[in-house]
Amino acid sequence: MPSPRSPLSRLFIVLLAGVLAGLVLALAALPSGLLGGLAAKAGLSAYEELPDALRTPAQPQRSYLYANDGKTLITTFYDVNRTDVPLAEIAPVMRQAIIAAEDRRFYSHGGADLRGIARALVANVKGGGTEQGGSTLTMQYVRNVLKTDPTRTAEERQAATEQTVGRKLQEIRYANALEQTLSKDEILNRYLNIAYFGSGAYGVAAAGQRYFGKAPADLTLGEAALLAGLVQSPDEYSPIDGDKEQALARRGYVLDSMAETGAITAQQAAAAKAEPLTLHPTAQPNGCTAVAQGHDDWGFFCDYLRQWWLAQPAFGNTVKEREQALRRGGYRVVTTLDPKIQQTAQKQATAVYGYGNKRALPIAAVEPGTGRVLAMAVNRHYSLADNPAGQANHPNTVNPLISGGASVDGYQAGSTFKMFTMLAALEAGKPLATGFDAPAKLPTRYGSDAEGNCDGKWCPANANPEWMDGYRMMWDGFGRSVNTYFVWLAEQVGEDKVVEMAQRLGITFRADSDAAFAKDDAENWGAFTLGVAATTPLDLANAYATVAAEGTYCTPLPVVSVTAANGGKVDVGQPSCKRVLDADVARAATDAARCPVGQQSAYGQCNGGTATSVNRIVDRPVAGKTGSSEQNATETFVGFTPQVAVAGIAANPDDATDLVGSAVQARVIDAVAKVIRTAVDGKPVKDFTAPSRELAGDPQRPQPRPTPTPQPDRRQQNRDNLPSDLLRWLQGRGRG
Repeated sequence: MPSPRSPLSRLFIVLLAGVLAGLVLALAALPSGLLGGLAAKAGLSAYEELPDALRTPAQPQRSYLYANDGKTLITTFYDVNRTDVPLAEIAPVMRQAIIAAEDRRFYSHGGADLRGIARALVANVKGGGTEQGGSTLTMQYVRNVLKTDPTRTAEERQAATEQTVGRKLQEIRYANALEQTLSKDEILNRYLNIAYFGSGAYGVAAAGQRYFGKAPADLTLGEAALLAGLVQSPDEYSPIDGDKEQALARRGYVLDSMAETGAITAQQAAAAKAEPLTLHPTAQPNGCTAVAQGHDDWGFFCDYLRQWWLAQPAFGNTVKEREQALRRGGYRVVTTLDPKIQQTAQKQATAVYGYGNKRALPIAAVEPGTGRVLAMAVNRHYSLADNPAGQANHPNTVNPLISGGASVDGYQAGSTFKMFTMLAALEAGKPLATGFDAPAKLPTRYGSDAEGNCDGKWCPANANPEWMDGYRMMWDGFGRSVNTYFVWLAEQVGEDKVVEMAQRLGITFRADSDAAFAKDDAENWGAFTLGVAATTPLDLANAYATVAAEGTYCTPLPVVSVTAANGGKVDVGQPSCKRVLDADVARAATDAARCPVGQQSAYGQCNGGTATSVNRIVDRPVAGKTGSSEQNATETFVGFTPQVAVAGIAANPDDATDLVGSAVQARVIDAVAKVIRTAVDGKPVKDFTAPSRELAGDPQRPQPRPTPTPQPDRRQQNRDNLPSDLLRWLQGRGRG
């Protein structure tokens, strides 16, 4: 029902009606040719003075995130649920319906229907309400743009809807200017893309999805009429949030109006009015917690992409501006997420530990040579939903368990860090054949009063002396994960060089104690080679991807391309890579990394591995390394081919004292190997390039001690253990 007006409001309308009516009469008295010439001249002049938002609309639009196929929708981001579509993608009945409902003379007036305005104002004064509208579609478009323009102040936006003669005259002037420079179809298209249809839907594309789950091209006559009827009072008439009966009444009004204009027949109008109201409400996803149904694991990748986005200057000078760009800029983002690899990674993570398990297996996959992040999985739901009492981080969490950051420092990855010692040694000129008679326990230069010390010195031990002790070179030292060999090798090279190598390959020290050691005392970080620093699966996978790419480090990248709303490409999808290792050094390290996975090096020096099932599962050239932290608190495996690097770390993200145990190592190995197999499926088999003879060296082994036949990897006890009191010492107590 029309709302009553105050005497002051009615007086204003009378005055406004008088002004406009006088303007109508004055204009009507002019010769038609002169009137047209004056309008054209005035319009062209006014167009140059139009606000930028009217000449070049920059309305908020929803941004879309897709998987790497460019088709699979991950989620959308928006403040305003709106997406522009061309007029050709809007059903003709929708165009006819909006004209019949709001502006029957749209194709004949010059932007402002002055007689219509005067008639509407006089009728409204007599009726005491808003029984008739006087604004044309062009004038409504002007008002909608100005009241939503993000570049204007709040006061300026509010002024765009004020009931003043000055505002109305300015609106008419702007509408006339637009009509002189834009075609009617262009104006209609812009209007349909900005009008508010209620229930949070701006523009006909969002409205079609919100009410009927349809694209605007697929709307039926009855659906189009219902939507067109909403714009007069969208919140009141919305059949989702408002009054369904009023929505149907407005639909009937629009259908009758369409019949009166000749857009449809009376029979068509009657048939459409008889149709029941059938809605298919569809809420558009918004943000990382609203990823596609059944794929909440994608949220961890989505969150990583969002954090990356907020650090890109291409999207604004500040974090706030970049966030606004993502939510209002209408970008089409094709990400690096591979749904097939992600599906396997998630399946494997949840096969090792269920969603409700306090322990987790975060897994990351990276493409060597580009840094593109292909998958990020963990046995958690990316969700803000409440967890059962006593379960702080499972089964629901939004913490970055795979990539690190915020409150997540990472997890110890054990002997996977021996890779950095080997690379530092190779870079220093020590060949793979560098030999050392590795003892069961190795006294070092670091003082220690912990239990098990050797005459006051820290002396790390091999967990399986019978299988690990003896003369070792880098090949079998790495293959059998011999602690005493690599602690000795780190001493020869310099522990600070090992730490620097890890950082060069992208290992980030998020824990304060690790960062302090790296900055202030790296040369005394003797246990670093045994993996006591915290890392993440993403950092570890990318570090090993650098080796797979023969020494080319690439910054982890979550996007393939970003396209702006205007169709222009944003220059952010290209890999950022640099050489950080000599190619021959990387090849030599890879040659030794063939040993742990049960394959043979180019020089035939592998004689035992800790993850031999990988060879069978992947069934192509592959390399990698296992890692176990103190007392098997975590279990890690990272593997790579020339085309992919994958890392998984079994840990309890909430409680470092909860030991996952040695039994899970074989399952972690198999899980990562199966992700690798999926990632390379269908791709050509690529072999690793053998290192030079110079870096291989001359492997002249002395007569080896008798050793038992290597045990199958599922039963091996290759443990990179450190006494607990030593670990505390390494974190800052009693450093030597």
